[in-house]
Amino acid sequence: MLTAAVNGDKIFAKEVIDLPTYNAQILEIDATETRRYAGLRKAQDFGEKNIHDACAEALLLLEVRGAWNVYDYKAHVVQSEPPFEIVGNSIIKHLDGCERVICMAATVGAEITREVNKKFERGEYLASVLLDAAATAAVEQAADAMERHFAATFAKDGFKLRWRFSPGYGDWDLTAQEKLFTISGAEQIGMSLTSAMMLEPRKSITAIIGLSKGLGIRDRGLGACKACERRDCPARK
Repeated sequence: MLTAAVNGDKIFAKEVIDLPTYNAQILEIDATETRRYAGLRKAQDFGEKNIHDACAEALLLLEVRGAWNVYDYKAHVVQSEPPFEIVGNSIIKHLDGCERVICMAATVGAEITREVNKKFERGEYLASVLLDAAATAAVEQAADAMERHFAATFAKDGFKLRWRFSPGYGDWDLTAQEKLFTISGAEQIGMSLTSAMMLEPRKSITAIIGLSKGLGIRDRGLGACKACERRDCPARK
């Protein structure tokens, strides 16, 4: 089994179970995505300086880490130890034709969430909301960076990636988070899981990515929002 972690533009791989922790760099946070996560996509008269200030502050607080493991995938079962059965029509359809899967985890650390909470407690509500949105944009960027590495790495063996799919998307039940958390190596990068299946630090992601020698991301033209049944979500792309 291949175990790896991401650090900036480099992927480190070792044939071991215990993952070292690597810090990844994000040099700029996407202001457009921050606006979207703050629910301000249609607020054209909103001051851009507030958004850019939040992104700049977030950069100083980020502690980005990522980890992943690769497993064979057969008959809707991830061949981990113990095996992880995939249940849910949307996720099964999404992984149809995949021979292997990448189980990944990414986080931007707890410090930025602590600062979001402090701002809210001080009554700085706008600054709190914008910093929280910038943190969300940052963890998505970290996961995107990992996907780009995966795409380049596995293309050498003829594989294409399906876009990442997380518990809670579509009809993939959130309870799947527990097993995905374990087999992705999330604990090795300082993440934990609550009894309600919520990740800590709060700005963290776990996801599964299918590896197929058939259709990939660009071929299908789909994204995570297309799998979600909530059509009124303000963050929907």
